[in-house]
Amino acid sequence: MGLRPGGIAAALIVVALALTGCSDTSAKDEGGTSDVATVEPIEGSDVARVTLSEDAARRLDITTAPIAALGGGTARTAMPYAAVLYDPNGDTWAYTNPEPLVFVRSPITVVTIEGNRAVLSAGPAAGTQVVTVGAAELLGTEYEVGEE
Repeated sequence: MGLRPGGIAAALIVVALALTGCSDTSAKDEGGTSDVATVEPIEGSDVARVTLSEDAARRLDITTAPIAALGGGTARTAMPYAAVLYDPNGDTWAYTNPEPLVFVRSPITVVTIEGNRAVLSAGPAAGTQVVTVGAAELLGTEYEVGEE
């Protein structure tokens, strides 16, 4: 026993209507905010300030580490390689954590990779906290990847 063309069309309509009810439109409003994150463009730059709720930061297991100054009379610094992000153009970035639950993408210049650390010739100052776990999720949040 097979389905008639009219039955197939009706089944597809029912499935489509059911799937449209699966999206969560309550979590995000038109201003770039949600129950878990707020994304605010930083005037005069191409980056945004991402603020997470405590619950979101805990679920993402956001972890940070400080940028370290390297000795030997150089102005170079180092940070965990896990904090390095590459954009589609090959530019390198790291998310800084200037205050609790706030994250800002900052450009960095990687000179070399030594094991699990990236040596920088430019970027945030020594002592700045950078995200080592959860940076990719912050990037997705900043660019609103997965949002409808």
